[in-house]
Amino acid sequence: MAIYAHSRENSDPEEWQLLEEHLRNVADRGADFAAAFGAADWARVLGAFHDIGKRNPRFQQRLTGENTGHADHKGAGARLFENLGTGFGRMAAYCIAGHHGGLPDFHDSGHGTSLGRILERAFVLPGRDVPDGIRPPDWPFTPESGFQCSFFTRMLFSSLVDADFLDTEAFMDAAESGRREPGPALGELRELLDRHLAAFAGEGRINSLRAEILSHCREKAALDPGLFTLTVPTGGGKTLTSMAFALDHALRHGLRRVVYVIPYTSIIEQNARVFRDIFPAGAVIEHHSNFDPRNAFGDEDNARESAGARRHRLACENWDAPVVVTTNVQFFESLFAAKTSRCRKLHNLAGSVIVLDEAQMLPVDFLAPCLRALEELAAHYGCSVVLCTATQPALRREDFAPGLAGLDGRELAPDPARLHEAFRRTELRDLGELELSEVADMVREREQVLCIVNTRARASELFKLVRDEPGARHLSALMCPAHRSERLAEIRGMLRAGEPCRVVSTQLVEAGVDVSFPEVVREMAGLDSITQAAGRCNREGERDEAAPVSVFYPAEGLPRAFSAQAEHAAAVLRGPHGGDPFSPEAIRQYFGLHYWLKRERLDRKRILDALSNERGEWYFRRAADEFRLIDNPMVPLVVPWDGRARELVEALRYAEHPGGILRKLQQYTVQVYERQFRALDEAGAVETVADGCEALCRMEFYDDLFGLRVPGPTDPEYFLA
Repeated sequence: MAIYAHSRENSDPEEWQLLEEHLRNVADRGADFAAAFGAADWARVLGAFHDIGKRNPRFQQRLTGENTGHADHKGAGARLFENLGTGFGRMAAYCIAGHHGGLPDFHDSGHGTSLGRILERAFVLPGRDVPDGIRPPDWPFTPESGFQCSFFTRMLFSSLVDADFLDTEAFMDAAESGRREPGPALGELRELLDRHLAAFAGEGRINSLRAEILSHCREKAALDPGLFTLTVPTGGGKTLTSMAFALDHALRHGLRRVVYVIPYTSIIEQNARVFRDIFPAGAVIEHHSNFDPRNAFGDEDNARESAGARRHRLACENWDAPVVVTTNVQFFESLFAAKTSRCRKLHNLAGSVIVLDEAQMLPVDFLAPCLRALEELAAHYGCSVVLCTATQPALRREDFAPGLAGLDGRELAPDPARLHEAFRRTELRDLGELELSEVADMVREREQVLCIVNTRARASELFKLVRDEPGARHLSALMCPAHRSERLAEIRGMLRAGEPCRVVSTQLVEAGVDVSFPEVVREMAGLDSITQAAGRCNREGERDEAAPVSVFYPAEGLPRAFSAQAEHAAAVLRGPHGGDPFSPEAIRQYFGLHYWLKRERLDRKRILDALSNERGEWYFRRAADEFRLIDNPMVPLVVPWDGRARELVEALRYAEHPGGILRKLQQYTVQVYERQFRALDEAGAVETVADGCEALCRMEFYDDLFGLRVPGPTDPEYFLA
């Protein structure tokens, strides 16, 4: 009697996929995936038995339509391996039990069905169906902790679920499967990057320094894979330098792809545009909320998806592309995810060069689990990890106990202290305590100035005081991404033309945003934030003398969230490095103090506890639910900013499957606090679209939300807080 894995509508059973064929395909494909981290034999066993529960007669009757009820098929294989009573058996049981619903917790913990519950409900295979002689494969490395074992389980799970999905897709939708393409080879990308770098080599002191950094960094590509730091001052060309190192290093050591991880979507849009201008179509995927395939691939209308956009969407599912550009949120939350959709990509991290841009932005509350994951990727999965920033955080084991081991002697830049001196273009001035009206007077007195404050509310209040000045502009995370991109382009144009440009911004402008002002004023904050703000001043060395970066204490007081960082910065300024607070030594002292004083918060949600049990009693779902880098009660709100947004909203009203439209609408979405949302809703400002799956804010109610004039695409003087 034939046993089937999948059926197809309107087809005879002779055209269905046999279970034996599916198990063989998944075993082979999963083994190919896991070979990148030496675990091909493990993945082959998982693939060969993951769907063995489909031998259940009730499941076969579901395929034929004789049974419309539930027929579990994942529990049988999980039970088979759990009964082996070994570490291998437990890990295999987790993977097989979760290959549809996600990795389970060992015991019930309020986060979904547990492994124990799945095993209790499992179909028991008849004796003749139970294979003999399943032997644990050899470990690719010797595990030394429960966390290493749980991490290895997650990587095996990734290999299994991606292999399962791809084989199922190949059978169910061959056309969609055929659209998946691996993209160009890394060697081709390096040739194109070399051509670009040669064409843009310029004269002058700054360009000579950039060339020196690039050359020195590329020479280091011969070093063995592992952990690296790249400490390059703002304006030193670290984006292209880090990519050049990554490609050279990958080709030298047989690595497979480059994963570029960036904290803010505003920087991603900027850096990914640089990469797309250099590399051919299909080389770079952007996996973040603000990416619009229409802009990148030229979709003709909202309903039609171009071939390029379709390939991009498919590659985002499992990161099967030469260059991946993504966010800290997407990268780290995936490393601790339980859902199959988020875990599919993880096996493709093995054998990658991972560049963490703006490494100082690693989240303090999750720093310990993040560092342990990076160590695992470097130690056992063939990855090289580059901590890339102008303000290198003190993340060495020598700096604080949970830090990274093996960073000493792995700096890619030539003498960071000397580079700091060579790129010094600013000087820090302490303005003391100022009323907000006094800060507004400073902004009025200068033709071109950037003033950065710590909160949206303070930025809004300050802008009200200067909004009537020529060139007054406002930047805030409450701008939808499409609006923010337009505003940044406008500001860059004003600066280039020498026109008045007085910008009031929240800290979103600091990390990696390519603007250069002759003067910057910064509300007191952490030393890393002040240093990043200074990176927006005299960025290209336009002024021969040092440009002023002025810091003030607000008379109204610092927000509580910023007070500790400000105290740490003040401690450094009072210490031996106070004469040069932007030096690498001062930054290291600041971060050492920052992490040490917050050592109780470095794993605030106890993620490592959930995943470190030596007996394999892990809580994957609990860890995934708790590991949220953005953990605040905020509500997404769509802004009908322009004609494109209004078209998408209208299409959403009638969409049967709204997921694609919602992804495109992320360009027009802002996050508001729940109390703001409730106030808008009570005022009748919020309209529900598409059966409650998204909320739309009517434009005329932005005054009530932000206390500012309503932004509108036809009125360039309008703005959004």
